Amino acid sequence: MFAKACPSRHTLEHVTGRWGGLTMGVLVDGPLRFNELRRRVDGISEKMLSQTLQALERDGLVHREAQPTNPPRVDYSLTPLGRETAERLLALIHHLEARMPEVLEAQQAYDTR
Repeated sequence: MFAKACPSRHTLEHVTGRWGGLTMGVLVDGPLRFNELRRRVDGISEKMLSQTLQALERDGLVHREAQPTNPPRVDYSLTPLGRETAERLLALIHHLEARMPEVLEAQQAYDTR
């Protein structure tokens, strides 16, 4: 991980980046269509969501299933690896949410120095 050429760096970036973590966290609840995901991940653009899903799919964390209907229906879900990763990521997210008073206090103290 700490070596410059380590291939896991890219996957770590996809998972822990702003949109990857939020997208995976939302998909823990089950499969969602693109627009459902976009509504649940507040603030993400269509372009960023599309890029995020493609990166996570390439890494084997998200499964894309296109159904031959008219109009086409595409569902996104976590793979087993994606679910395991998202659960660990959510544990970190919940930890940080619970400790936000301390973080905000530290930020305020830093900003006043």
